[in-house]
Amino acid sequence: MSAIRVTSIPRPFPAVLAALALCSACGNTTHAPAPAAAAPAAQARAFDVVIANGRVVDGTGAPWFRADIGISGDRITAVGNLSSARAGTRIDAAGQVVAPGFIDLLGQSEFNVLVDSRAASKVTQGVTTEITGEGVSIAPVNDAMKADRKASYDFFKIAQDWRTLDEYFARLTRSTTAINVGTFVGSGGLRDYVVGKEDRVATADELARMKTLVSEAMAQGALGLSSSLQYIPNRFSTTDELVELAKVAAEHGGIYITHQRSEANKVFESVDEVLAIAERADIPAEIWHLKTAYKANWGKMTEVLRRIDAARARGLRVSANIYPYDRASNGLDACLPVWVREGGTDAMLKRLQEPDTRARVKRDMDDPNAPFENQWFGSGGPAGVMLSSVLDPALRKYEGMSFDAIGKAMGKDPRDAAIDLVIADKAESSVIISIMRESDVIEAMRTPWVSFDTDSGARAEDGPLSVSKSHPRAWGTFTRVLGKYVRQDGVLTLEEAVRKMTSQAAIRVGITDRGLVRPGMMADLVVFDPATVADVATFEQPNRYSTGVRHVFVNGKAVVANGTVTKERPGRTLRGPGYRGER
Repeated sequence: MSAIRVTSIPRPFPAVLAALALCSACGNTTHAPAPAAAAPAAQARAFDVVIANGRVVDGTGAPWFRADIGISGDRITAVGNLSSARAGTRIDAAGQVVAPGFIDLLGQSEFNVLVDSRAASKVTQGVTTEITGEGVSIAPVNDAMKADRKASYDFFKIAQDWRTLDEYFARLTRSTTAINVGTFVGSGGLRDYVVGKEDRVATADELARMKTLVSEAMAQGALGLSSSLQYIPNRFSTTDELVELAKVAAEHGGIYITHQRSEANKVFESVDEVLAIAERADIPAEIWHLKTAYKANWGKMTEVLRRIDAARARGLRVSANIYPYDRASNGLDACLPVWVREGGTDAMLKRLQEPDTRARVKRDMDDPNAPFENQWFGSGGPAGVMLSSVLDPALRKYEGMSFDAIGKAMGKDPRDAAIDLVIADKAESSVIISIMRESDVIEAMRTPWVSFDTDSGARAEDGPLSVSKSHPRAWGTFTRVLGKYVRQDGVLTLEEAVRKMTSQAAIRVGITDRGLVRPGMMADLVVFDPATVADVATFEQPNRYSTGVRHVFVNGKAVVANGTVTKERPGRTLRGPGYRGER
C-alpha cells in the first residue's frame, strides 16, 4: 500500500502549457493536435505499464486517436506506438477509450476517505481527483466546531486529531486514500470559527481575524475561498465580507467558488452577487452545482447562462459545474426555516421542542413566500422529499421513503414527521428533493464552460459507508454523462464530455499536471468501454457501482483493475498555488 505523498501543484511543462492554451475550456474550440508517434528511443525503453491499442481521448476536446500510453513511476512518459516497448504490465485496451482521470469539482469526501480509503463509488466511475470544501471546510476548526461534528466522528470511530488544514493533510497522508484530494477553505467555517452562528455583521476585528485565517489556509494549500450561502452560518455573510475574504485568496493565486445564495426565486440576484464578488475582488469564480430550482423557476436557466456569458465577454473569469440529475440532496433540517436553525444544532433542537415554535415552523414550511430557500414547499411538499440517509440505526427503516409515506407510517402530519426526525437524528439526516427540470440541466450541460461534480461523498457497496442510502450521483455522475448524455441521447460528443471532466476542471482550480494525456503529466487515467459504460444507481436503489469502467490509474498505480477495486492507495493531497510548505 503506497502512502500519499504531499505535493504542491507544480509549474506546468512547456508542452502542457501549449496544450492548455489550445484547450477549449478557456473559451475557444481550437483542437490540439494528436501527439506524434513515439520516437525510436522510446520503443527501446522499459515502462512500468503500457496501455496499448486504445482510443485516446486526450482531454483537449480534440478527436480521438489510436495510441499506446507508457507509464513510468507516477507519470505518463510516452504516447504513441509502443508495440515493441518492454513493460512490467501491458493492458490491451482495444475497443476501449483511454482518457485522463476524471476530476470531481465537488466531491464532499474529505471525511469519507478517512472512514473508507477506497473511495469506491468514485473510482468505479473513473474519478481520480476530488475537490471539496463547500462553505464549511474540514479545517480550520476550533473546539466548538469539533463538538458540532462529534456525533458523526464518534459513530465512524474517527479521531478529530487536527485543527489546521496542514494537520488535516498530514492525517490524510498517514491514513492513505485511493484518490487525490484538494480543498478550498470555507468562508462559513471561518465565520463559525470567529463569529459563531449568529445572524449579524462581523465586526472589523472579526473580519480581520477571518482574513488572517484565509491567508493561513492558502499558505497551507487551500485552492481558494469557498462559500455555501444558502446555509447557516454562511448565509449571514454579507457581500462586502465575501469580497474582502476573496481578495486575500486572490493574493495567493486562489479562486472563489460558491454554492450561491439562491438557486430559486432570487437566482438572478444571486448570480449577480457572484459576478460582483469576482469583479470587486479581481478573482476567478466558479458556481457549484448550477441550477434553477423549484417549478416556478424552471426555464430561467437561459437567462442565468446569458448573464454569465455577458460577464465572461467583458472579461470576468466565471464558470460553473453541474451534476446530471433533476433531484438534489440536502440535510433534512434544511427543510426548516432559517430562523429556527440560527445558533446551531443544539439551539435548533431546543426550539423545536416548544409547541408554539413547532406550529410556526410548520406554517413556514407551507409558505410559498417564505423569506428563505423553502425546499419543502419547492419540492412540492412531502411527496417530493425523500429521506435518503440517517445516522441513528433505529431510524433506518424510513430510508428511501417520501415524507408522505413516513407521515402515514408514523400516524402524523408529514411536517411533524420531518421535525421529529430532525430531533431524533440530531440533524444528521439527509433527504433527496425533487426540484429541477431535466431540460434546464441539459441546457447548462451543453454550455462550453460548464463542467461536472457529484456533490456527494464517496460510498461503497460494503463496509461502514454502505449502511445508509445516498443520492445516486455519488455512484454514477460521470458514467451517467458518458452513457446517457453522450451515447444514448447525443447531448455531448465523447470528446467534449471528457474535456469537461478533465482539463476544464483542472484549469478551473489551478491543477497543471493532470487532466490531459501528455508525456510529463501525472498518470491519472481511466480506461472504459464506450459501448457499455453506464450508471446503474437509482434513487430507490442507489448503492450500486457503475459499469463499463475497466481500469483506473492514480499516480501510476491501478486503483481499479479489470473492473475491480484494488488495494492500492496512491492518492495525494493537492495543494494550491499559495502553498508555502516543502516543495
